[in-house]
Amino acid sequence: MGTILYAIERPFMRKTFEAIDRYVDSESAYVPVRADARGCSDRIEEIEVDDPSAVDENIRAIDPDVVVYNHRFGIERFTFYEEYPLVHVRHGASIGRGELSVTATTILEHVSAALAPGERWARAYREAAPSDVRVTVVGIPEADVLVDSPPPRDRRVLYAPTNYMVGQGAYANTARSVLECFVDTEYELLFRPHPTDRREGPGLAVTQACRDRIEELPNVVFDTTTTPAESMRRSDVLISDYSGSIAEWLHTGRPLIQLTDIDAPDREVPQIGATTDALEIELVDDLYRNGEPEAVARRRAAWLEDLGIPMDGRAGERAAAEVMRCAA
Repeated sequence: MGTILYAIERPFMRKTFEAIDRYVDSESAYVPVRADARGCSDRIEEIEVDDPSAVDENIRAIDPDVVVYNHRFGIERFTFYEEYPLVHVRHGASIGRGELSVTATTILEHVSAALAPGERWARAYREAAPSDVRVTVVGIPEADVLVDSPPPRDRRVLYAPTNYMVGQGAYANTARSVLECFVDTEYELLFRPHPTDRREGPGLAVTQACRDRIEELPNVVFDTTTTPAESMRRSDVLISDYSGSIAEWLHTGRPLIQLTDIDAPDREVPQIGATTDALEIELVDDLYRNGEPEAVARRRAAWLEDLGIPMDGRAGERAAAEVMRCAA
């Protein structure tokens, strides 16, 4: 077996690689391709480099048998894929933000294998990718731990929207009202902004204001876990919009609330769960006590069929097999 190198851009993206690497029967390591990815994983060995942005130079110096990448920004800056097989696997699987078409048109011409979360993505990949690119449906490796996990029934709700810039207002328009909705209720709210909105951009101001308010609310916790899986396992209801968290959450079978107050004129939140412009605690109560209404359950089932995501807890295993196939 060959040497497998994971290229990590942001700390939260390690979740995909760690879920794959547990099934890799080969030497493996990761290289940070941004400075803030240094030291992000304690499960995969890190190769220390002087300048993470010198991606081509670093990969050639490491000389792996295959590189695994789970982003697509800036791929045009690199040339390492001309010498080394490149496997692309999405970190998560955003459904309504245009990520499907963007991924299909920006990176697939450079890869040897494209690991699709589900059939919906695979169809788009096959239409866009050159004929020599192998497209395989593997599922969502980081969601394997959510399959068949029992609902906690602890009146715990997770708020996990997409980031401010990509979400076009979803976070800015809903974060404060979500907090106020849970004031003086029996629920515990896990408030989980996207990692980007915790460190930069216009979303940072929203996050700081919400953290100040959370200090006054005994039943709200600012969720600082690096990856969302454990928070999902502990929660009974997810409040989101069109974040990639939704595709992971679908593995739990638990109720989903989607906030539709977005500013992007060319996008709509795909209606998978219960949808609303303004959250009211009565909706949370109803979903917690009774589950999703029949019409919402039918809608979810139709989406699951179209998405074609295998939810059997073996996505990491399938992805590892494809990576090792490229490294052989």
